[in-house]
Amino acid sequence: MKDILIITNYFPPETGAASNRILHLAEGLQQHEFKVSVVTPLPNYPTGRIFENYKGYFKIDSIENGIKIHRLWIYASNSKNKFLRLFAMLSYSFSLLWFFVTNKIPKTVIVQSPPLLVAFTAMIFLRSKKRKLILNVSDLWPLAGLELGALKKDGSYKLLERIESFNYKNANLILGQSEEILAHVKSKFPDKETFLYRNYPSFNPPTLLKKDVSHGEHGKLQIVYAGLLGVAQGVYKLCQELDYSNVQLHIYGAGAEQKKIENLIESNAALDVVYHGEVSRKEIHRELTKYDITIIPLLNRIYGSVPSKIFEYAYLGIHMLYFGGGEGEKIIKNHHLGWVAKAGSYNDLNKVISEIKKVEIGYKSKLKIQSKAIENFNFINQLEEFVIKL
Repeated sequence: MKDILIITNYFPPETGAASNRILHLAEGLQQHEFKVSVVTPLPNYPTGRIFENYKGYFKIDSIENGIKIHRLWIYASNSKNKFLRLFAMLSYSFSLLWFFVTNKIPKTVIVQSPPLLVAFTAMIFLRSKKRKLILNVSDLWPLAGLELGALKKDGSYKLLERIESFNYKNANLILGQSEEILAHVKSKFPDKETFLYRNYPSFNPPTLLKKDVSHGEHGKLQIVYAGLLGVAQGVYKLCQELDYSNVQLHIYGAGAEQKKIENLIESNAALDVVYHGEVSRKEIHRELTKYDITIIPLLNRIYGSVPSKIFEYAYLGIHMLYFGGGEGEKIIKNHHLGWVAKAGSYNDLNKVISEIKKVEIGYKSKLKIQSKAIENFNFINQLEEFVIKL
């Protein structure tokens, strides 16, 4: 049995695409006879506070479903103060260094990036001719930070670019969740070995029922958003810009914009928006199938980003309205998974919504979406191709 270590900033019980992605990877590798260990901070995302059951600990080791989990100390913060956020990342890097010194590290290590500094810590300390370092790139930092407005193109940005290049250079294999990410890597290092590793779901697709169940006001198109209520998703602005004459919006999730959204709903009765709070992933799967369509928004088009919701929702047979541009838009169009609105244009979004007819959202069309997902977004096949490279 071959040992393999995964270094990540996100892991359950934290919720969200990042933690689910790493959990599925760890479980999949375990099923392929790998002895898997995971190093991750004490859970704190997205609240920026250590979860209640983990407070007061410097380090917690556990075995969960046969996977050894090392949870390390971090100065948890989701503050907008860039120095506090930097210190939070550095604190985990220091914990990683301590872990590397006090533990035997396997010959094969998968490192999640971003955060760049955490990946840099692993790359600079673990690089060795005898060790295989695999960099799993889920977003293109610092480029994504620039496009989100979180970074400015100054001296610190150039430093982050150098760190990014160092990480790519010292990886033996780079996994990218999109073709755009791999193209970006190849533009810097043309000879680097890469592998397209999409965020495909690892659950069995549910049996779709002919009887559609819908929440809310009869006759209106029931649109649902589920996920992180962060700045990048732009759900707060979405609430303000939608035309509610024939639409009711339902929201599930938590994040930085949650309070703003709750206050907006409370202070404006004209907005036909229902906030349901945060629920478990298993529960959200059941809830999503009750609505007409789900919306996947991005406040700004982010190069390299492909929301994992696309693949997950397709497995559920859910019609999608994509509002983020880029590679995600192409996937929706190419596989006929729903509708696309021009990124950043709320006029176009409302126009597209006004043209959606409920008769188009039936049992047969849901089956087609699910069939496309099973055929094209196969986690097991992708994992088997990846395992060959280990």
